[in-house]
Amino acid sequence: MDWQTSEDTVPSAPVTEADARLLLGRPPATGAWRDGDAVGDRRFAAFGSFRTEGGRELPGYRLAYETWGGLNAARDNAVLVLHALTGDSHVRGPAGPGHPTAGWWDDIVGPGAAIDTDRWFVVAPNMLGGCQGSTGPASIAPDGYEWASRFPYLTIRDQVAAQVRLADALGIDVWAGVLGGSMGGMHALEWAIGMPERVARVGILSAPPVNTADQIALNSVQLEAIQIDPRFQGGEYYDAGDGDGPHRGLALARRMALLNYRSPTELNQRFQRSWQSGVSPLGHGGRFAVESYLDFHGNRFTRRFDANTYLVLVNAMNSHDVGRDRGGIEDALARVTATALVLGIDSDRLFPIDGQHRIARGIRSTLDGDRAVALASDFGHDGFLIETHAVGSHVRRLLES
Repeated sequence: MDWQTSEDTVPSAPVTEADARLLLGRPPATGAWRDGDAVGDRRFAAFGSFRTEGGRELPGYRLAYETWGGLNAARDNAVLVLHALTGDSHVRGPAGPGHPTAGWWDDIVGPGAAIDTDRWFVVAPNMLGGCQGSTGPASIAPDGYEWASRFPYLTIRDQVAAQVRLADALGIDVWAGVLGGSMGGMHALEWAIGMPERVARVGILSAPPVNTADQIALNSVQLEAIQIDPRFQGGEYYDAGDGDGPHRGLALARRMALLNYRSPTELNQRFQRSWQSGVSPLGHGGRFAVESYLDFHGNRFTRRFDANTYLVLVNAMNSHDVGRDRGGIEDALARVTATALVLGIDSDRLFPIDGQHRIARGIRSTLDGDRAVALASDFGHDGFLIETHAVGSHVRRLLES
């Protein structure tokens, strides 16, 4: 999500003049976190050679992560929290150096919260291929240049394999809980299927068992929007000056994605047919308020994300199919032994609730039988980030099970 910024954690709202002033100046060629930037609360773990499912080799890689709470002597109180497509490790905490905004699940992770950091040791990594401290296309390769278009194709399973090494490095043999929403939910599901002996509880929020043809199609036009930007230059744009990177294509991809993250009900109720200003959009050069909303958040996105990274991560999401090489989806889900919470949003048009019901039917150890928890929300897919009171109550129920 949008570095845990407002369009993901609060209801949509019209763009104000103050909002617009935030985007003065040209966007950088990449909004990736780079070595030499403020570290903030990040920690780093470095690992050796990594071979991807596709047979490519990374000579080494790094994961950025953050932690809260403390690991107990038995090492049995660790909870892994996994972020969505364009999120990062900053799950909670104030804005500050290295973290321009507060954490994206502040209401759910913290002292006394649903994931109570007085009890649980919480670990949140930025996924492999990301651009907020973990090794990805914007990282420097051994030859001294960015990986850029040379970065290998990754799958969800590759990213989980990288997280397994982090767990090993932290001395965590079994996670008390693994939780994730959206793409993070894909990772959580892969953990529970691929390494059932290492997951005691799993929370799968607003994630499907497989990325469908419809979802791949929606993703494909976003990727094309980036690649046809002439300033993308085949992915070799890191030396470009401010304003000369592929920001138009990346912003357009983000605008397309936002339409899937929110529901028609919310957009219609929030914006209706209102104008952004007193100038009519009916042939007089004005704009509808919802157009300005999409523009603003698309442009804001370019200032903290990386175009090549977007390609790598969306392609990884397209790889998601828990049944691949496992005899099909149902056979794969039957491998899960963890106590499971499966939760979806009734208005989600990105990953509709039917997918979560299929996961619940296939896992024998769910809290709620063969039906996923279906939260009623007008906020669509992003409801798992916005409906924190309801989501938190179910997460608490899982961890207390």
